Amino acid sequence: MCYMIRAESLRIDYDDVNAVYDLNLHVSPGEIFGLVGPNGAGKTSTIKALAGILDPTYGDIKISGFDLELDRQNALRKVGYMPDFFAVYEHLKVWEYLDVFAAAYHIPASLRLKKIKYWVDMVNLGSKYETLVRELSRGMRQRLVLAKTLIPDPDVLLLDEPASGLDPIARKEMRDVLKDAAAAKKAVVISSHIQSELSDFCNAVGIMQQGKLLVAGAIEDIRRRMQSPGRLVIHVPAEQAETINRVKDILGDHPALTNFQQPRPDEIHVDFSGTPSDAAGILARLVEQAIPVCGFRYQEDSVEDIFFKCGLKEVS
Repeated sequence: MCYMIRAESLRIDYDDVNAVYDLNLHVSPGEIFGLVGPNGAGKTSTIKALAGILDPTYGDIKISGFDLELDRQNALRKVGYMPDFFAVYEHLKVWEYLDVFAAAYHIPASLRLKKIKYWVDMVNLGSKYETLVRELSRGMRQRLVLAKTLIPDPDVLLLDEPASGLDPIARKEMRDVLKDAAAAKKAVVISSHIQSELSDFCNAVGIMQQGKLLVAGAIEDIRRRMQSPGRLVIHVPAEQAETINRVKDILGDHPALTNFQQPRPDEIHVDFSGTPSDAAGILARLVEQAIPVCGFRYQEDSVEDIFFKCGLKEVS
C-alpha cells in the first residue's frame, strides 16, 4: 500500500525520559488521522519528528515516499506543519505575513497574490486582509497560521492542537478546510487531547498513552477489532417517563441488547450488537406494545469512547 506518511520503530528520548517508544504509524492519501491522548502522551514529539524539527533517537520516517533522513529536502517540501505554539510577525499586515512565507516556499510572484487571497478567504480572514497581525485575536492568528501552512499546497499536513483558541464557528471552518484537503488526497495528521474535537471529521485515529501508540487505524476497523458494540438511544415523552420501566421489561430478554442505562428519566441507553434489521425489529416491538417512542437512534462509539475503552481491553 502507498502511504503518504510511514514511520517505523520510531523512538524519541529526552535525556533519561522516553517520550515516544517504538511507534509505527501509517497514514494513507485522503486520511484525516487524529492522534489523541492526554497531555504528555508523546503526540507533539511525534509530530515534530514527522515534520523534521526533532531528530528521533532511532527509527525511519518516509514522507510521500521520500526518506526524511536520506532525502530530507524533498521530504520536507511535501509537508505543511502547524505547531501548537507559534510566533508571528506582528508588525506585518495579514497579506504581508502570508506573502513572506509564499516567497519562502518559492511560489512565483505572479501567483502569490491569488493564492494569498484564496486562503485568506478560506480561513475567513477576508475582512482582515489589511489588518496588522498584532491587532488579531488569538483565534484569528491561529487561522492565519493555518493559511500559511496551506499556501504551498503540501501533500501532508501536520497540525498540533490546531483548534486551541478557536471559537465554534472557526472550528467548523477549520474542519471544512481539512475535509477538502482529504478529498484532494492529502494526508492530514491532527493531534488533540480533547477527543470530542475529532470525532465528527477524522476517519482514522491513533491513541497514545505514555509514549506508546496503543491502537491505530480506521475508526471502523478499531471498533471491529475491539468488538465495540454500538448503542441504542430510546426516548419517551418526559410526561410519560414512567414507561421507561416497561421498555426495560419488553426488551430485557433481547440477545442483541446488554447493559441498560438510564441517564435521564425519559431516556434509555443500551449496548447493541445486532444488525440494522434487528434495530428495526426492536422499534417495531416497542410500537406494538404501545410504547410512545419519540426518539430512537443508533449511536456508534465516538473517538472519546474508544479512547477510554482501549486502555481497559486488549486490542488484537
